[in-house]
Amino acid sequence: MDWIEETGWQSWLGTGGLIGVAVVAVALLLVMVIKLKVHAFLALIIVSMLTAIVAGTPVDQVVPTMIWGFGDTLASVALLVAIGAMLGALVETSGGARALAEFMIRLFGEKRAPFALGVASLFVGFPIFMDAAFVLMVPIVYAVARRLGGNLLAFGIPVAAALSVMHVYLPPHPGPVAATEFLEANLGYVMILGLLLAFPTWYISGHLWGKFVSNRHRISVPDAAFAGLTGDEEDVQNPPRPALIILILILPLFLVLLNTGLDTLGSAGAVDPDNTVVQAMRMIGEVPVALLITVLFTILVLGFRRGKSGTAIEKTLDNALGPVCSVILITGAGGMFGGVLQATGIGDALSDSMTELGIPLILAAYLIAVALRLAQGSATVALTTAAALVAPGVINGGYGPIEVACFVMALAAGSVFAGHVNDSGFWLVGRLLDMDVKTTLKVWTVQQAIESVVAFALVLALYGVVSLF
Repeated sequence: MDWIEETGWQSWLGTGGLIGVAVVAVALLLVMVIKLKVHAFLALIIVSMLTAIVAGTPVDQVVPTMIWGFGDTLASVALLVAIGAMLGALVETSGGARALAEFMIRLFGEKRAPFALGVASLFVGFPIFMDAAFVLMVPIVYAVARRLGGNLLAFGIPVAAALSVMHVYLPPHPGPVAATEFLEANLGYVMILGLLLAFPTWYISGHLWGKFVSNRHRISVPDAAFAGLTGDEEDVQNPPRPALIILILILPLFLVLLNTGLDTLGSAGAVDPDNTVVQAMRMIGEVPVALLITVLFTILVLGFRRGKSGTAIEKTLDNALGPVCSVILITGAGGMFGGVLQATGIGDALSDSMTELGIPLILAAYLIAVALRLAQGSATVALTTAAALVAPGVINGGYGPIEVACFVMALAAGSVFAGHVNDSGFWLVGRLLDMDVKTTLKVWTVQQAIESVVAFALVLALYGVVSLF
C-alpha cells in the first residue's frame, strides 16, 4: 500500500466507471479460463495488464504496479506453501498418514471407522494439499471399506470433506494465506479461527453428510480398486508412531499460538512487547519460522533417526516443491490482479458502492467468492480474486483483528461453494470414489455447498458477537 500511495496518481474514471472495469475484467478472466482454456496464470497476467491500462494507470507504472502485486503476494505465500509442502512430503513418505489412520480406527473402534478416518484426515490435511492428500488416503479408505464390508461413500466422503476443510480454511494452504495478505489480517488469528471452524464444519458437512448419502447411494469397493495409487507408502517398513505424527502436526500450531498469545498479552500490558526475550519468542511463533522449525524437527525424527540418508531426504523435499509451483504462481498472479485493483481504486469504488447499497461487507465478500467459485471452479482463484476486490473496504473499515480474520474465513467459505464440473476436485473425488457424474453432483457438489454455508453461518455468528464489544 505504501508503494501505491507514493505513485501519486488517480484514475480518470469515476466510481461507476471503475466498477464497470472490474465487472468486465472478471468476465474476461472467466471467458479466458473457461471458454478459451487459457492457463489461469497467463489469464491473470493479461487481465491485470489490460485492467491497469483501461483504468488509466500511467504507461510507465503499469508493469511496476503488476510486479508489485505479484511480488508482495509471493513474499508470504511462496514461503509458507513451499515449507508446508515439504512437511507434508516428509509425513507422507514415512508412512505416517497410514499409521495415524489405523491408530484412529483402533481408538474409536471399527464401528466408528468413518469418524476415525475423518479425524485422521483433519490432521493429514494440515500440511498436505487436498489433491495429494486424497490420493494418499484413498488406498486406506478402500482397505478399511473392504475389510469392514461397508459402503465406500461412508468412509470416503468424511475423508474428502476433512481434507477440503483443511485446504480451504487453514494456513499454510495458499488460499487463506493469500487472503490474509490482501486483507492485512493477523495470520495467527486466522489460524485460530480456522481451527475453531474446522471440526464443526467437517462434522456437519462431512461426517453427518457422509452418513446421509451412504444410506441413499450404495457403492461397493471394486476388487482391484486403484492399486496404483498406493505409492511407496505401503512398502514403508517400521512406520512412525501415531503419537509422533500428531506431535509433528500440532507443533507449528503451538508455536503460532505462542506468538498470538504473546501479542495479546503485550496489547493488554501484561508483558513488555519490547523485551528481547518476548520478541525472540514471538519470532519463533511467526508462521514461516514455526513451519521451518517443524520441518527441521521432522527431518530429524522421520529422516535421520529412521536411517534415511541426506540424499534421500533431499530428494523427498525437492519432489515436494514441483506439484505446488503451479499453485504458487497462480496465487502470485492473483496477487498481481489484486494489486492492480488496489492501485487503480477499483477496490475502493466497489467497497463504497456496497456500503451505499446497504449490503454488509462480510456478506458481500462471501457472495463475491461464491459467484467466482461457481463461474470458474478454482477455490484458490475465487478466494484470491474476491479478497482483492474487498480488501480496500476491509483495510479502511476500522475493523479489529478478529473481525478481519472473520472476513478471511467468510471469503474462504464462499470460495468452496458447490464445486461442480469446472472444478478439478469434483473429478478427482468422483473418480476415486467410483461415482458417475450424476452421483458426484448429488454427493460432492452438495457437500461443498453445505461446507460453505455451515462455515459462513459460524463465521457470521462469531463476527456478530465480536462486533458487540
